[in-house]
Amino acid sequence: MPDLISQNFYLNPDVVHLARQLLGKIITTKINGQTTSGVIVETEAYRGPDDRGCHAYGGRLTERTKTMYCAGGAAYVYICYGMHPMFNVVSGPQGDAHAILIRGIKPIEGIEIMTTRRNQKQPGPIVANGPGKLAIALGITKGMDGTTLYHDRSPIQISEGPQYINDDQIVTGLRVGMSVHVGPCSYRPWRFYIRDNKWVSKPLNVSYNF
Repeated sequence: MPDLISQNFYLNPDVVHLARQLLGKIITTKINGQTTSGVIVETEAYRGPDDRGCHAYGGRLTERTKTMYCAGGAAYVYICYGMHPMFNVVSGPQGDAHAILIRGIKPIEGIEIMTTRRNQKQPGPIVANGPGKLAIALGITKGMDGTTLYHDRSPIQISEGPQYINDDQIVTGLRVGMSVHVGPCSYRPWRFYIRDNKWVSKPLNVSYNF
C-alpha cells in the first residue's frame, strides 16, 4: 500500500494550494471488512472566515461545522439536501476552519463494491463522478465525521498517489453550485480537476445574476 500522508501535509494554512496537491492522491476506506479506494481527480477549496461559500464563513460555529475547526487531517462529513453525504478534508492549523471538498475519484480497488453501494448495474464514471456519489461508493457516512485520515487504523485514509500531477494536467475553474447569495466569492477559481479525466463530475450550467 502507498505511504499514508502525514498530518503535517494537512496543516498547511493555504487551503487552495492543498486542494491542488490532493489531486492524484489515493483515498482508501476499510469498512466492515471491505476495502475500496480511488485516485482523487477533482477537488474544491473552502476557506474559513472570509469565504461566503464556506460553512464556517464569518466564524460560524455550529454542531455541524465544529469539525472544520479541528487541526488539519480530519474528515468533515455533512449531509447535503438531507440525503447525500459529502466528504471534505479539513486543512490548516486548529481553528482555521478550512476544508477541501472531494468531488471526484477514479476507482482503483473494490469497484464492484462501489457499484453495488451506488445501486448501479455496471461500473462506470457515474459510480463516483460527484461528491455525493463518491462518498456513498466509498461507504462514507455522517458517523465518520471527525475521523482522522493519517492513522493506519482509520476507516478513511489518504495516501500518496502513483504519480505526481503536473500543473499542465490541472484545470482550474469556478466552484460548482455557488448561489447568488455568495456574491463575488462565486468567482473564486477554487475548483481543480485532472484534465480529460472521465471521472470528473459534470457540473450543472449555473448562471449568476449580481
